[in-house]
Amino acid sequence: MSLQASVIMLGVKDVERAKKFYAEGLGCEVTQDYPGFVRCSLGEGSSDLALYGREEAAEEIGVPAEGSGFRGVSFHFITNSRDEVDEVVRAAEAAGGTLVKAVAEADWGGYFGYFSDPDGHLWKVVCPT
Repeated sequence: MSLQASVIMLGVKDVERAKKFYAEGLGCEVTQDYPGFVRCSLGEGSSDLALYGREEAAEEIGVPAEGSGFRGVSFHFITNSRDEVDEVVRAAEAAGGTLVKAVAEADWGGYFGYFSDPDGHLWKVVCPT
């Protein structure tokens, strides 16, 4: 058996706000919608995304909910074109996300930028060439 990430759970401050950001702003399909929990499809071949209250998730796990800044994790969306990178970053900003690193050419030849969702979760959008 090999390890797979079937669902990636994000602890969020406001589940409804996060749902709006990912579903309406970035076009993710909501597949489960319960009070305090939402699951979204990120498309064929990708893990699902679960949105769960940060405090409730920490309580369930048995760890403190405090903490901010860089959490040592970022999500990467590899696109097929520079136009798609620009489109995704614009959509994220329009939906209430924050531009963290402006889209630009990379020293290694790619094209990328970073945004954060309303809870500070970092997303890198990149076109490798």
